[in-house]
Amino acid sequence: MPYYVMLTRLTSEGRKTLMNNPKRAQEVNKEVESMGAKVIAQYSLLGPYDFLNIMEAPSNEAIARVASELGSRGTLEPLTMAAMTMQDYVRELETAKIIRK
Repeated sequence: MPYYVMLTRLTSEGRKTLMNNPKRAQEVNKEVESMGAKVIAQYSLLGPYDFLNIMEAPSNEAIARVASELGSRGTLEPLTMAAMTMQDYVRELETAKIIRK
């Protein structure tokens, strides 16, 4: 299944929500699963983004649906990027090298 990185910034409403219910972030992970994606890893960040999520989803369309749904709530602003394992990346480079010959 494809991997995705989602960086998120909390809005002021999102910060209020987390302050009132710190476990809300874990509840959102369950909601993400109900939308067809899975959070593999989640980190809290210091800097311009508040969270980094590594996710699996069956397609770009599925992760776009997740990002749109989460963003539409007004509590966070997502930035989503497709990702691949280094093993897959190296395999693709090796394939390209064979094709170029």
